[in-house]
Amino acid sequence: MAAPVVTGRRRAFGGGDLNGVLGLVVDNLSILAFLATALIGIFGMPADIVYRRMFPGTALGVLLGNLAYTWMARRLAAKTGRADVTAMPLGLDAPTSIAMALLVLGPAFAGYRAGGMDPQAAGEATWRLGMASLVVMGVLKFVLSFFGAWVQRSVPRAGLLGSIAGIALVLMGFLPLVEIMRVPVVGFAGLGIVLYALVAKRRLPFGTPGVLGAGIVAVALYYGLGPLGLLGTGYHTPAAWEWRLGFPMPSMGFIEGLPATVPYLALILPFGLLMVVGGINVTESARAAGDDYPTRDILLVEALATLVAGICGGVAQTTPYIGQPAYKAMGARTGYTLVTGLVIGLGGVFGYLSNLVELLPVAVLAPILVFVAIGITVQAFEAVPLRYAAAVVFSFFPAIARMLAIKLGDPSIVDPARFAALYADGSHGLSEMAVIVILGNGFIITSMVWASFVVAMIDGYVRKAAAIVALGAVLTAFGVIHSVQPIGAVYLPWLLEPAMRALVWQFVGAYGALAAVLLLLSFRQGGARASV
Repeated sequence: MAAPVVTGRRRAFGGGDLNGVLGLVVDNLSILAFLATALIGIFGMPADIVYRRMFPGTALGVLLGNLAYTWMARRLAAKTGRADVTAMPLGLDAPTSIAMALLVLGPAFAGYRAGGMDPQAAGEATWRLGMASLVVMGVLKFVLSFFGAWVQRSVPRAGLLGSIAGIALVLMGFLPLVEIMRVPVVGFAGLGIVLYALVAKRRLPFGTPGVLGAGIVAVALYYGLGPLGLLGTGYHTPAAWEWRLGFPMPSMGFIEGLPATVPYLALILPFGLLMVVGGINVTESARAAGDDYPTRDILLVEALATLVAGICGGVAQTTPYIGQPAYKAMGARTGYTLVTGLVIGLGGVFGYLSNLVELLPVAVLAPILVFVAIGITVQAFEAVPLRYAAAVVFSFFPAIARMLAIKLGDPSIVDPARFAALYADGSHGLSEMAVIVILGNGFIITSMVWASFVVAMIDGYVRKAAAIVALGAVLTAFGVIHSVQPIGAVYLPWLLEPAMRALVWQFVGAYGALAAVLLLLSFRQGGARASV
């Protein structure tokens, strides 16, 4: 049904836009905070590289994308004569930004350090890898923006949403929850308010937005109790304000980083693919809310913002947010995207984003990430027919394995020598360490394959399921999924050493055997359902 025409004077910035700015800025700031905390706090990367090199280019993508979406919304308003057109919100993608920090940039930095580089040189190399990764994703998104509908038709929704929900649940939800509980008095109170306002949908005093209310309470607890020693070692005196200027100038550094992206392509390429499909979904969501944006234009803006950000030093990709109808319901129109873009973009240049990140610890910002993780996971079940719920759940397991592999691969938790010994221990079949790591490598594509063949079986297309499993065998052979290299690198199997090659054929054989069994079953009454 066509949206009703609403005439009237279009305001440049109204009260609803202020609510939108608060939500969209906090969303982006929380992701930048997690990126900085992971790279600096967990992996030990020099802060200057993160704040002066990575942040400006990353923020530039947010600025450019929001400016473009603001212009698109005002063009639509002028064309339709409506005053209630709401711009598509754009920001940093939380699941892939967190995954980039924990699965690509952080491990790469640790690898460079283990190879003998000093922290500064390792940080520079990691930054170039991040730039190159963003350029690769931007190019992929640009190409796929012309084939978005075909991509959406080719992969079942259970596979697409299940794989992203797996990331959300264990990487975007559980890991930030751990950070929350490291300062539980602060973090748990903030999380509770987020759940009260955004999940239970209860009104906070004075109509305070949920994210803002949670932030106010958490900051008050942190800076009220911390100096009194009531938060233990969880409190750190904030650093003095420092203007960290960083201009996002185009750089050829991404070319140097391109070779380093090869081992991570099994992660990087699905990140781009998911954003294309997500862009299609959010455009449909906005259309249902009454704002009919051209899908290709939405995807092209997203792709170009990511591409330019990568060329200018960014390391986290942008995406249109799924919450456009929510921003519309709170009264936001076109001013909120313009202001958000300027706040984030200029913050990357003048450095005040880094100061805000240092002033607001992860325990204060992480609750919004947990809420988003809950929302993404719930959406995977709400947007997929109930009969496919088992496929969605099945697709979570590779992500769980990847989370375990991240923790077990942390040198501060398991000594590297001990890790290598456990990985190579084949005295009783494949070692648990090897299974966890191999199952987790390439987990996004694995999740898509697993959910897709289960969906095919549920629909009665058993031969199609067999073909999907056979595709999984091919991907496994070259390490695109189930790489036997602990870092998840792709390879030519015949060039591996014998012990590693034997592991490859075990997993390839598993897929091959299942494909053969399914093919045989397909001949039994055409793969008809059996009574249970």
